[in-house]
Amino acid sequence: MATQEKTSFFVRFANWASRKTGSSYAFILAVLIVIVWGVSGPLFHFSDTWQLVINTGTTIVTFLMVFLIQNSQNRDGMAVQIKLDELIRSMEGAHNMLLDLEKLDEEKLEQHFERYRKLAEQARAKRERGQEDVDAPDSPPECEDDKADSAQTEK
Repeated sequence: MATQEKTSFFVRFANWASRKTGSSYAFILAVLIVIVWGVSGPLFHFSDTWQLVINTGTTIVTFLMVFLIQNSQNRDGMAVQIKLDELIRSMEGAHNMLLDLEKLDEEKLEQHFERYRKLAEQARAKRERGQEDVDAPDSPPECEDDKADSAQTEK
């Protein structure tokens, strides 16, 4: 039986707030607030204060929501990454060097992407010729920087 680890107050609050603010009820509430604000305009003679109320309110809510959303996305992204890493790690023939690609710089990622794009292109060409496209190469496609790192290690 798995035990549930205790999560911090902020994580619990961020999860709760994300669920609540992402609901249709929150959207309806936001629309109602804007309607009430708009309808109240003539009552306040469309004054600067009346405008400042909606501007300040939306700015504060937006400012706070950015941090809640970013926190949720960071945790979700990390959870997905861990799950993908586990799939790679557990598959026979998979290349463990691909486990932490998210840490590579843009140029190295582009090199890996281009090599996998070429593999996909080759697989489509095989398929068009009626051949299977489910093979796995013995070694992963290397980037130029990976080759340089290997050469440095060998010295």
